[in-house]
Amino acid sequence: MMRFLALLMLAGNIYAAEPPVDIDTAAKIYQAAQEREQVRASLGTMPKQVREMFTRGVSIKLSDEQLAAVTAAAERGFRIDVFEAPALAALAQNLDATTVAKSLAFLASDLGKRMVAADVASAELGEDNIDKVMNGEVKTPSTPKRDAIFDKLERATRSTESTVDIFLSMGQAVAVGTAIGSGTDQQSVADRARKSGEAGRAELEENMRIPMRRFLAYSYRDLSDSDLKHLLAFLLSPTGVRYVAAYNASMGAGYDAMGKRTGEQLGESLRELAQVQPPAMANHPPPDAGESPVPQAPAPAPAPAPAPPAPPH
Repeated sequence: MMRFLALLMLAGNIYAAEPPVDIDTAAKIYQAAQEREQVRASLGTMPKQVREMFTRGVSIKLSDEQLAAVTAAAERGFRIDVFEAPALAALAQNLDATTVAKSLAFLASDLGKRMVAADVASAELGEDNIDKVMNGEVKTPSTPKRDAIFDKLERATRSTESTVDIFLSMGQAVAVGTAIGSGTDQQSVADRARKSGEAGRAELEENMRIPMRRFLAYSYRDLSDSDLKHLLAFLLSPTGVRYVAAYNASMGAGYDAMGKRTGEQLGESLRELAQVQPPAMANHPPPDAGESPVPQAPAPAPAPAPAPPAPPH
């Protein structure tokens, strides 16, 4: 009898759950959080980062022609129009009406607008400046109290985990896309790339945790302790947790799509090079896509961090 009652309660909770929202509704959050602006600001660094995936931690060295093809493929694949459709679809699938209402109310508030402006400004810092912030070369005034808040904010937003997820998933997407474009068995490539990525996940997260806290502290350096506490209180609420999950899912889907598009473009280019390469290039065959990305260190520029909403006043 107790088991039957428990099943009824579980079924009731599932039935009562709010359904996902449509794309147009999700687009309101996407626009209010200025997700497009944040992502667009990071795209200029991606060709260099993808190129590094093929020069670090792989046994096969690429020729100059092949590396040029990598760069060209990344320039064609990492574009906002490739990112946007899958990102919006994932955002819609992971939001509900309640989360949307509370998020829009906050993002329209003074604090919400200042927070979004800070997110966009941080995304536009450029690779060199972001490196300096994350490496601790740029110091942000703080107190033990603020440090403790940022520790909690970093974990509540899952900033480290989401950045590493995107980085590893993007590498796997490039590998699979390369397999598709070049006619290689994509399942075996996907399996090898996934295994390689998971083997290095713990180390990547450990190495990224403090740099991500520095980045958050710099990004929100003009927000007061009270503002930060307001954000944290929401992030720990059920609605806040769902918002962060939706935002991170959106970013992951968009970067996956760009990684796959880059890989497909690269696979086609490498196949064409293999058909016309002179004998001098025989010692530089196209890489096994399965071993290509995962590099030894995370990308220097983090994916845009979630702009976590707080409940309306």
